[in-house]
Amino acid sequence: MFVILVYDAGEKRVHKFHRICRRYLTWVQLSVFEGELTNAQLERLKAELRQVMESEEDSVIFYAFRTQRYFSREVMGKEKGDPGEIFL
Repeated sequence: MFVILVYDAGEKRVHKFHRICRRYLTWVQLSVFEGELTNAQLERLKAELRQVMESEEDSVIFYAFRTQRYFSREVMGKEKGDPGEIFL
């Protein structure tokens, strides 16, 4: 399945969130990731994020699509997500 993940984490946990998400998905903007995952990979990703998140402060949103067939992506302005541009 194709997944878009968006997170908002406390300052002390942002780097941990970023590092976990990079293992599974492609970084596209500061707290946005996307990519193809199996159901098992998605469940592992969720479990790892649950271990570091503070549920009263942090938020993670998953958008899951069965296929990219009906999905389009358009970037306006500067393309972000270059690994050399990590500001954490």
